[in-house]
Amino acid sequence: MLTLSLIGIGCGDPAQLTRAAVDAINAADLILIPRKGTAKSDLADLRRTICADVLANGKTAIAEFDLPVRDVGEADYRKGVDDWHDAVAAAWSETIAGHLEGEGKVALLIWGDPSLYDSSLRIARRLNPLPTLEVVPGITSIQALCAAHTLPLNDIGEPFLVTTGRRLREQGWPQGLDTVVVMLDGGTAFQSLDPVGLHIWWGAYLGMPDQFLLSGALAEVGPRIVMARKEARERHGWIMDSYILKRER
Repeated sequence: MLTLSLIGIGCGDPAQLTRAAVDAINAADLILIPRKGTAKSDLADLRRTICADVLANGKTAIAEFDLPVRDVGEADYRKGVDDWHDAVAAAWSETIAGHLEGEGKVALLIWGDPSLYDSSLRIARRLNPLPTLEVVPGITSIQALCAAHTLPLNDIGEPFLVTTGRRLREQGWPQGLDTVVVMLDGGTAFQSLDPVGLHIWWGAYLGMPDQFLLSGALAEVGPRIVMARKEARERHGWIMDSYILKRER
């Protein structure tokens, strides 16, 4: 039997690892580390650092593989994502088969938490045969962002929405809500909104040494965020950010 453990490792700070995560890493026979190209080598480096710091049994093997690239030019968004997930599942299967003979415990170190805006569970269910799945929850970028800004996410008795930059850009501000969390924004979807009465709390590289925070009235801070994202992307070759928007009541 094959067991696949999806282990949430937080947002970049190794100190965010839970004791459950440390135990799960040490219980693995094989740890898979995806490589996302030189532009995101920092992410693979962090996973290597965590393994070097945490592994204590001397028996766990580490296998790296190149993560397939999603075709962002596909006109059908859902089909493009489905095809990409198929390719990633095939890469997992090939790497596992090259190191284990049909049984053992495999682990993937998942950025943030495996259950929130992460596709590892959906991809895992495409494996054939289907392994036994285990999930170890981790600190999400939402938690890290609120902590960094010392911000309570919800107002008293009020709901909030977690969405993507693409949906915010296409559908605008959601009706009946005053708080919106935006993740996976490849650009700056907040620029599509009327900034009057909106405040933003933005953070990039949360939990990492290069963590960068900005907050304030969207009309004033928005242009600064646009410039900061551009400079950071040029410097690192990639950027991972999220933000919270609140409407004045």
